[in-house]
This record gives sequence, structure tokens and C-alpha cells, in this order.
Amino acid sequence: MLPADIELLPVLGPPALSPDGRHVVFEVTRPVLEADDYTTELLIADTAGASAPRRLTQGAYDGCPAFSPDGRFLAFQRPGAHGRAQIHLLPMDGAGEAFPVTDHPMGAGQPVWSPDSTRIAYTSRIPEAGRYQGPAEAEAPRRITTLLYQMDGFGYTADRPRQVFVTDPFAPAAPAVQVTEGPYDHMDLAWSPAGDQLVFVCARHEEAGDDSRNDIWASAPDGSGLRPLTHGGMYLFTPRFAADGASVVFVGSELDKFNHSCATATYGLWTVPVSAPGALLPAADGSGAPRRLTGGAHHLSFASQMIRPAADGVYFAGDRRGEVNLVLVPYDGSEPAPVITGPRQVNGYAVAETPAGPVIAAVVTSAASAGDLVVLSGGTERTLTSYGRELTERTSLLPMREFTATAPDGYELQGWVVRPEGPGPHPVVFQVKGGPFTQWGHTLNGPAAFDEAQVYAGAGYAVVLGNPRGTSGYGAEHGAYVRDDLPGKSAVDLLALLDAALAQPELDASRVGVMGGSFGGYMAAWFNAHHGDRFKAMIGERGLYAIDSYAATSDDGVDLAVALYGADREGWARQSPLTYADRMSTPMLIIQSEEDRHCPPEQAQRLFTELRMRGVPAEMLLFPGEGHDMSRSGLPSHRLARFAAVLEWWGRHL
Repeated sequence: MLPADIELLPVLGPPALSPDGRHVVFEVTRPVLEADDYTTELLIADTAGASAPRRLTQGAYDGCPAFSPDGRFLAFQRPGAHGRAQIHLLPMDGAGEAFPVTDHPMGAGQPVWSPDSTRIAYTSRIPEAGRYQGPAEAEAPRRITTLLYQMDGFGYTADRPRQVFVTDPFAPAAPAVQVTEGPYDHMDLAWSPAGDQLVFVCARHEEAGDDSRNDIWASAPDGSGLRPLTHGGMYLFTPRFAADGASVVFVGSELDKFNHSCATATYGLWTVPVSAPGALLPAADGSGAPRRLTGGAHHLSFASQMIRPAADGVYFAGDRRGEVNLVLVPYDGSEPAPVITGPRQVNGYAVAETPAGPVIAAVVTSAASAGDLVVLSGGTERTLTSYGRELTERTSLLPMREFTATAPDGYELQGWVVRPEGPGPHPVVFQVKGGPFTQWGHTLNGPAAFDEAQVYAGAGYAVVLGNPRGTSGYGAEHGAYVRDDLPGKSAVDLLALLDAALAQPELDASRVGVMGGSFGGYMAAWFNAHHGDRFKAMIGERGLYAIDSYAATSDDGVDLAVALYGADREGWARQSPLTYADRMSTPMLIIQSEEDRHCPPEQAQRLFTELRMRGVPAEMLLFPGEGHDMSRSGLPSHRLARFAAVLEWWGRHL
């Protein structure tokens, strides 16, 4: 696979099913090299597979489809007024063109239909007076009063909070009702089955903005009866009413006593009763408190970040040993039932409950596909798209070979090697994943990273990947193992994985480089200081190198610094690669995006300066206008330039 083949890697968004389960609409995003841009199209397919998918709308940036519960209309997002995404409606009987239903200066969020198909709820950011209407340098100064005030890929957030709106899309003259107000971000909307309640996530407690706590709130669609359903101690998201409307299910993890996140904690499925307005929950006897439905073995995959309540339980896509399995979790918390499993990953899905049984449409990635749409109904699974087949026909995909490594304490670890064609021994690129609480998998972590190993192996390098302890997909104990020493314990497991791979005769143990992004960049720098003799060169990308300044400058720095490295400042120094700059001597390329607010540029600048001042061969590659996810979603020209720089660096040193 060549770098330019990223055009062959469409990214499919979560699909939408018609209520009768007969049709599925899905968005497809593709990089377009010639235009140095992306297009996002909406396609529609017959779930029975009677005809090939066809384009449904004509916009170049249409996405986030949602069928009305009566099936008559499709709501979706399309750039409109003010150049921002606005909600549009398309009649599904072919009787007219799509038309806009919102007109917000900062755009409208994902549409959420009421059960009776008469209203749509959504969020929109409402800026402070005088902001984001002209040149930024002409605005008044910002007064920052909380630790959480910015977001990677977006900018400042505290002066433009998200509010909830409800609109009648068929009454264009009627203004939308603003349901919430105040300096709070509201998100993750859902309607009750009766259409008389909304739930959403918000942090409204006194310390909001300085810790990680948020809560589920409920109100009537006009904003009356606002009250919390949870009362702290958790970070949570995706609240959804259970089928009977008496409870809300959601995904979350428990926080520590200071309301900070716990590193590598599993995000499980929970349930909480729906209180009536004015009721006090939880009661003195503890009833009304959230109850966990899944154990530590089940962690909601970051690839999907969605749940779907149904009559018999809740659909939940969880990490499992490099797979992302779709399971159905019963409301009583008993053992989940498998739905879509195997050596692949479910990255998004929709469910239609029909008289003939459930119809499930899912975006599935595998070692041979960056994403295809499959439909499961009546016990039969069929693939509706051919993106994986087209990819294998037009490129030479190399197989992933799974192997097992054993850590010094006897613990078994899972890894993969992607080898070039032809006889070895091949130079080796050891690719460390980000996170740390994510997983490499049977699709190399899904479409966002599908191209990485294939391009490097296609250029002649054997690529080694593996999941040390501290990753998701192997249970709570596996994840929690690194909490008292993240870099040290991760390094031991990672080197065990590398050594097991290097035992294969096709790999050249004398020519090894290590690279990674985010947590992977952090570990590349850690290896330079502590195990530099193992590697000919390193690449650190969008990494964290000094915990103290990261905590002060990152969009969620304080919380992650405490969650991953503890609250002790001496512990921060001990676990910061930059502390050991005097031990670094291996050549290092540092890749950084200038607009990265998650691992800000000062991290790369500090490491680069220390290395150059000490005479270490170091180079820094800066990408303008890009954020933390540049390698996955940046300008196509920047993604190709990055590939060129990486391959040139390895060609020079390996």
C-alpha cells in the first residue's frame, strides 16, 4: 500500500435504519488528494441487498443521518447559513428536495427526533455577546475561571457553551425553543419513549470546570422540571431511556474522591431510575442510585461510543482482545449475549425492532477492510458495500500475523506483525499505540490507523504492534496494572512484545526503530532515555514529554496528569521523559501539529530544544493549522507529507 492510497480508505459513520428495517442510510467520508479536502456523502441501501447502495443527497458535506420514527423524513447535517452545519430534512417519498430547519450562527448539532416525529432536539453553541463575529484580535479579553476552557480541534469553549433546543421542523416560522441556559455545556440528548422528557449530560455542580464530574439531567421539552438523575462521583455519557421509560441507561466510570478520573478505568454500562420532578434521589436507603450492569471485562469501545436500548436489553460495542464485539446486555445485568463478534471491530451501528425481529446495520472493519456496512437480520449476515474488496483488488494488503509474548512475570501479551513481501531479515518499526487505554486490534485500531502498518510494510519494514498491560480489551485488572508506574511497567511489557517478535527470523534485530503518537510518542521518548541502545532511531508524534507543563497547557491536562501519573509532583517529574534528557542519545524525529491543544506544541519544543542543546541528532516537523488527530483526519496533503517524512527518516536510519 502506498501513501496516496488513503483515497481508497473511506470512513463510514454510524448508519441510520428506517423504522421498518428495510433501508439503511450511511455517511461515507473520503480524502480527495486533488482537492486537498474531504467529501462526506449520504448513501442509501436496501437492507435485503437487492440493489447496490446509491447516493441519496447531493451535498459535498452531508452527514449524521437520522430517520424520523414514522419513516417519512430523514434529518441530517449540511453546511448552511453562516458556513456551519445546520439540520436539514429530506422527504423520503421523493416529493421534494432537502430543506434547512435550523439557522444558528455556530451551527446545529446532531438531530434527535421525538418519538412522535413532530419535533427535533439538538444542541447549539451560544457565544457571549460580541464574540466570534469578527476578527479574533478585535475581541475583548477572555477571563478564564476554570481549568476546562478549551478543546482540541475546536478552540475556546467556556465563552460559547452548548445549549439544548427543540424545534418543530415543519413550522419554519416558529422559533426553536431554548431548553437550557447558563454557562454550562449540554450534550448527549435523548427523548423519553412518551416524548414528555429529555435527558442530557451536563456539569452544573459548584466545582464544574475544575474536575471531571458530570451528571445526567432531565427536563420537559420546554425546560421545566429540570433536575439531576445522578449526583456526582462519575464521568458519564450517552444517556438513553430504557424501553419502558422508567430508567435511563448510560456509560460511565467512577471518579476518585476528588472527582478526578482513574487511569485505565473501564467504561461500563449503568442504569438509574427516572425521578419525577421534585423527587429526591437517591433515597436514604440508597435506592435510586446508579447501578452497574456490566462487569470489568466490558469496556465501551472508543470506536463506537454509542449504546442502543432495545426491548430486551441494551446494545453495547466493547473492546475484547483486539476485537470490538457488539453484545446485548440484559436490563437485569446478567451475561451479555453476543451479536456481532469475531476478528473484526464494530465501529457504529443502528437497530430497528420490527415484527419479524431486530434488524441491525453495522460498520465493521477488519484486517482487509477499513470499513464496510453489514446487515444482520433473521440470523443472516450480509455485506452491503464492497470497499474492502475494492481495496484488496487495487492494492497489495499484507496479512497481520498474531503472536503471543510473555512478560518477565509470566503474563501473556497479544501482538501482531505485518511483514513485507520477500525474504528477510527486514528492518523493524515498532509502533506503540496511543491512549494508553485503547487497543491495537485485528484492524490496526480501525480506519483511523488502517493505513499506517500497511504503508510501512509496503515500504519494506516489518511492523510490530502489541497491547501491553494498561490497554483496554482485556479486563479491569489488565488495565489497572500500570497505575502506580505507567512508563516503567508499560516499557517492560512493550519490550517483551518486541523481543517475541524479533525472535522471528524474518525480522532484523539489529535494525529496529520505535515510533508512536500521543502515549506512543511519550513512550518513544521514554525509550530514548532508558532503552536507547535497543533502537537505531525514534519518532515521537504529538507526545507528552513533561507532565508539569502538560498539566498546565493541555485541554484536559490536570485531570489526565493526575489520572495517569498521580497527584504527587515528584511523581510527575519521575515519570516525565524530559527529566532524563541527559540520558538520550538516539536520533529522534519529533512530529507536532501547531494547533494541538491536547498535547500542545510546547511539549515538542521543549524536547527538541533539550536534544539539540545536548548534541543529539533531533529534527522537528511542524504542521500548521492541524490538531491532535492530524495523522488521521488532517489535510490530505499534510498526511502525505507526514508519510514522506517518516519513510525518509527510517530510510536514513534503518
